[in-house]
Amino acid sequence: MKEHLHHNYHRVIEQPLNRVALMATVHCLSGCAIGEIAGMVIGTAMGWSNVATIALAIGLAFLSGYLLTMLPFLRAGYNYKAAMRIAFAADTVSITIMEIADNLVMLIIPGAMDAAFDSMLFWGSLAVALIIAGMAAFPVNRWLIARGRGHALVHAHH
Repeated sequence: MKEHLHHNYHRVIEQPLNRVALMATVHCLSGCAIGEIAGMVIGTAMGWSNVATIALAIGLAFLSGYLLTMLPFLRAGYNYKAAMRIAFAADTVSITIMEIADNLVMLIIPGAMDAAFDSMLFWGSLAVALIIAGMAAFPVNRWLIARGRGHALVHAHH
């Protein structure tokens, strides 16, 4: 009976944590995807090298990810510096993991980095890469949130 109660206790405790971690991952992935897609489209359309395209995509992913986290704080009256500190603390690890996973997948899929941005190969590869990136970041986000770090810092300010 104790094991059953113990098992149920963990189910009650972990379900909200999983939900919060999933929402944090989706939020972070949304911001990351905006920049990643923009960078891949721009780099591909301009005929840039893989390195230049990936560098642009990573830079824009961090920028859009941080801005997406900062916006509610700026609207709530936080100054830019305070909002930026929260965004850096909340999202840096998650965006880094997503960018590593996403770009590795894009490099591994044959032809994905050379595909025209209006092709199914380009968009299908990018979609798969972003899904894998989110899956890679979820357990880390969950671990960070359980310890009051990462995206938990955003919720502490709401």
